[in-house]
Amino acid sequence: MSAPVRVMLVEDSLVVRQLLAHIVSRDPRLALVAAVASGEEALREIHRVQPDVISMDIRLPGIDGLETTRRIMAERPTPIVVVADAIEDSSLRISMNALRAGALSVVEKPVGTGNRAYEAISDQICTQLRIMSQVPVIRRRPIGSERLARQDAPRQDAPRDERSGPLPATQAPSVLAVAASTGGPPAFAKLLGALPADFPLPVLLVQHMGAAFMEGFADWLNGVVPLAVVIASEGVRPLPGHVYVAPGDRHLTLTPGGLIALVDEPPVGGQRPSATLLFRSVARSAGPRGLGVLLTGMGEDGAAGLLDMHRAGAATIAEHESSAVVYGMPAAAVRLRAAGSVLPLDLIAPRVLRAVQPGLSP
Repeated sequence: MSAPVRVMLVEDSLVVRQLLAHIVSRDPRLALVAAVASGEEALREIHRVQPDVISMDIRLPGIDGLETTRRIMAERPTPIVVVADAIEDSSLRISMNALRAGALSVVEKPVGTGNRAYEAISDQICTQLRIMSQVPVIRRRPIGSERLARQDAPRQDAPRDERSGPLPATQAPSVLAVAASTGGPPAFAKLLGALPADFPLPVLLVQHMGAAFMEGFADWLNGVVPLAVVIASEGVRPLPGHVYVAPGDRHLTLTPGGLIALVDEPPVGGQRPSATLLFRSVARSAGPRGLGVLLTGMGEDGAAGLLDMHRAGAATIAEHESSAVVYGMPAAAVRLRAAGSVLPLDLIAPRVLRAVQPGLSP
């Protein structure tokens, strides 16, 4: 049997800290090695206890969870799971910025043992701690840079893969579908942040994240990219320059008539919303006029759907291993030969713009 995952808790509330300690201690696959009340304590203890993963509160006395995350990723990179209050807007904004600074995922704060959601939330916390402990993390540049560059290991070659080439003018895309899981929020901020406010296509977006955080995620993304970002609504005709984010508990699809449909079907591959269902619906609705992008994420969601788009004649792009936080979903697409182009994150937006405006230089 493998050694249990070493967990450090960072939480200023004594009640929540004790509750998290109880939750972690119940799981034999986890071992609690430290429980501290501040970012300063976390920075002191991390070198002594050497955790495999950190549960990070955001609203801390002294330096907050965002600053603590930045310092940890600069000094001793360690997988970080943010444990946040899903109903506080300020906490959600800080949580999204912590993901941008190197944290891997966000989960909801635990509720009391008498709450009927206790077991589900507890299981989610433990699952995220176990899974994220296995993700290789990289040293980030000093505080404030928030770059995706890897400094402590040589980057793999990331060639400018132009296999799909510019689209003919008669096949110019009519819709952009994008999806990600682990590492998605900062990847979306970078990709969509490089598109102009007058981008001529609507964007349909799937991000794997707890349903309680989706409104906050969309609000945060709306504040960091030029495009207008909203949670998708049933029956809406998507507009150019707008990003429609899948709700956290329903599949986002595009009807043959070009309207948004939110579907209550069971999860696909454990995911709802599913990137594969989104891509498949775009393949049926837009055919060769679709444009699909699959970014960083654990698992294989999206790969089969991207293949449907590729077979329908759409331009398809998968993120290259050199920039992906987790090279799972894009790797699955590459194995299926679903990606017409395989590009590092900073080259995807130029490729998208070149597909939309064929005369534009890459």
